[in-house]
Amino acid sequence: MDFAAARARVGALVAPRNVVLVGASDRPGSWAARVWRNLNRYGFDGPLFPMNPGRAEIGGEICYPDFASLPEKPDHLVILAPAAHVPDVLRTGAAGGARSATIFSAGFGEGEGAGSALGAELRTALEETGIAVSGPNCMGNVCAPSRLVTLTEDRQLNLSGGPIALVGQSGGVMIFLNQSLEERGLFADYLITSGNEAGLSVADYIAYFADEPRIKVIIVYIEALKRADDFRQACLAARAAGKSVIALKLGGSEEGRSAAMAHTGSLAGSLEAFDALAADCGVIRADTLDDAVELAELLAHASPPAGPRLGAITLSGAYRGLLLDAAARCGLQFPELSPETTARLQATVGVGSHVSNPIDGGFSILTSDAAYRTCIEAMRADPDVDMVLLQEALPRAAGSPRAEKYIRIVEEYAAQPGKPIACVTMASHGQSDYSRAQRADAPHLPFLQEANKALRAIQCVVERDRRVALAAEPQTLMLDASMLDSPARLAARERVRALAGAGVTALSEVESKSILASYGLPLSREATAANVQEAAAAARAIGYPLVVKGVSGALQHKTEAGAVILDVRDEAGVLAACAQIAANMRKAGIDSPPDGFLLAEQAPEGVELVIGAHRDPECGLVFMAGAGGVLLELMKDVSFAAAPMTRAKALDMIARTRARKLIEGFRGGAALDAEPVIIALMALGALAQDVGDCIESIDINPFRLLPTGGRALDALIILRRP
Repeated sequence: MDFAAARARVGALVAPRNVVLVGASDRPGSWAARVWRNLNRYGFDGPLFPMNPGRAEIGGEICYPDFASLPEKPDHLVILAPAAHVPDVLRTGAAGGARSATIFSAGFGEGEGAGSALGAELRTALEETGIAVSGPNCMGNVCAPSRLVTLTEDRQLNLSGGPIALVGQSGGVMIFLNQSLEERGLFADYLITSGNEAGLSVADYIAYFADEPRIKVIIVYIEALKRADDFRQACLAARAAGKSVIALKLGGSEEGRSAAMAHTGSLAGSLEAFDALAADCGVIRADTLDDAVELAELLAHASPPAGPRLGAITLSGAYRGLLLDAAARCGLQFPELSPETTARLQATVGVGSHVSNPIDGGFSILTSDAAYRTCIEAMRADPDVDMVLLQEALPRAAGSPRAEKYIRIVEEYAAQPGKPIACVTMASHGQSDYSRAQRADAPHLPFLQEANKALRAIQCVVERDRRVALAAEPQTLMLDASMLDSPARLAARERVRALAGAGVTALSEVESKSILASYGLPLSREATAANVQEAAAAARAIGYPLVVKGVSGALQHKTEAGAVILDVRDEAGVLAACAQIAANMRKAGIDSPPDGFLLAEQAPEGVELVIGAHRDPECGLVFMAGAGGVLLELMKDVSFAAAPMTRAKALDMIARTRARKLIEGFRGGAALDAEPVIIALMALGALAQDVGDCIESIDINPFRLLPTGGRALDALIILRRP
């Protein structure tokens, strides 16, 4: 990503020298009238030029017929003209000197017909002119530093600015999110509605905000991620600059998932793929707008906790229980306090208090400033506590001198170096001008609302930092050094490229296993047979019991088609199995007979897992691991990680599934060594590193983990043209 170019382009958009409103109008209620009103209402600090060949004046100002008649060169174009005219407006405006534009117009769809043609013409115009564009199909922007407000919002906006930057593909989402943030006393320096992102993408905006010193939190709303690698680089730059990126992302429904022939593809929806990408670059995905607001409250006012261990001081036994329940749901801990901390607290709190973690202090800890300070200091000093929570709310009106005094005390501690402190409330609530004024006087202290929301935000931050640390682990190749450039691996690489270039899509199990074996995946003893006679001979060579499978490029999921026969114990069984497979395939709607048969040594019992990789259309290749077998889609006990694969990521993928308990030994079962799974994932990573541009999906299901080693019992590789 060219960061300097991205920052220059966004800079031209958010801080222009002048604004030309193309398609200006004062028709009541029209977007053109709203934009014109807001540009004047909020005091943009440059010249404003309405343009409309059909009008002589707008709101008492001269209305210009064209760019040539303007008193100075245009810089920023606000385009409300019909879609068909937009490409010409961009060309003419850019020729006159314009550097940026906001395109409100819609009708540049990605489907067939006029919208598609206009979309192509718009992209051509953008390439020709190099003009920086937000939109099309957007609702305008708010840039507090330059007082540039083109947002079509009627309600009063707060342009005092603050540590937040908002950018999203939905103007409505951005407006409502901004209102919720303002309600909490959090104000945005920038609000960008990016629309269809034909020009500038969310990655460009993040790159710009990463360099803005006042910004602490960047919140993005993404419907379709464009330029995933630029997004990753921009988010890494933001993190390096000390900014937090919070993302709201569409794509969690079945309808939002990409159709795929492999299990991995059907399980890896865009949200799972996005989460894998986000984890590597330090992005927190929020499920809801409420979660995004809570995260912004936390991250704008406090440093992140070093780990998941919390300490809390409550005024109610009930709230103590609510916090404990919320911690269990969120994977956080309230560890036992150290003996030194316990002794110090017991010497401080009064009758009716319960010294534990969380502390149920009742109101005895509020009997004196000294007692309250001692509790905070003791909890913060405990070596097993990473963050301290205090039950306290902002007063919404005068008359709470105790609360206001204690908030000042907590802010004093929060402003000092050390473990972060946050106030938490029992329930969500609104705020008043009075409470927002109180909040402004405590800039280092988050005021989180409701136990579950508050702890969910903390958990998201803790998990973000844990996953970023994993991604920073060096990539250690687990393959035998002799395999790195072995003839088998080189041949497999060339074979994949040849097949993908020839347009081959699904490889047979035999071909798929052959390629994977070249990268070190262990297989059972097996052999292929072109007919039943060869099958009988292969069975005698392998030995019984064995498994017989049909081989066909038309078979992606053999179990569903009845093309797998288990526990075959003699030659008669082999012949019967081959006949049954051919009949089952016909019944399943596969007209062509099997290309042949695969006979494999039947593996001993073990833990059935799935490992694989899938190309997400937005985020690229992601890896999958978890519980496998025939119940894979039903249970969906899987985890994902983005490329490149590392040993640390592979270990973490297994740890994030319930299958981990089976591997460790569940209900008296023997514990198994997970190393073969780690090696298999690293082998997939090596294959992706070599020919990732040719891979659509890889599906190894099951990978059976055994008391000694592991085996890939089935495999499917789906290719794509590079």
